[in-house]
Amino acid sequence: MCQLFIKADPTLWETRLRSVRMHGFATSVRLENIYWILLEEIASRDRLSVSEILARLYEELLEAHGAVENFASFLRVCCARYLMLQLAGDIPADPGQSIAGLDAKSILAREQSRFAARAGAEPKERRALRRPASSAAAI
Repeated sequence: MCQLFIKADPTLWETRLRSVRMHGFATSVRLENIYWILLEEIASRDRLSVSEILARLYEELLEAHGAVENFASFLRVCCARYLMLQLAGDIPADPGQSIAGLDAKSILAREQSRFAARAGAEPKERRALRRPASSAAAI
């Protein structure tokens, strides 16, 4: 199994720094090449450049949460979710289909249901490990 990962092209995990203009300021984002490849695919689905999708994500994240603590981590999670949502069938595999045209509210509801179902199927021992210390002590 590990050979699928170990024998992959090492350039995929090399990092690349890209300059981007976000929220009126020029900044840089450092990500592994595999994430830049995925971000290019995500952006191209809506006919955007990588810089444009990064700026949009940053602005909407700022608007929704008021702060952006680790934008690079957020982008990695976006890429992982993109692939997970494709595997679940919520985002069509056809790269020609726009993401902006999808019903985000329905997709998020289905995703939340899947996560809730997985949490319910999680072994009791792992759930106990995830509880805050005060909850675990009360058991």
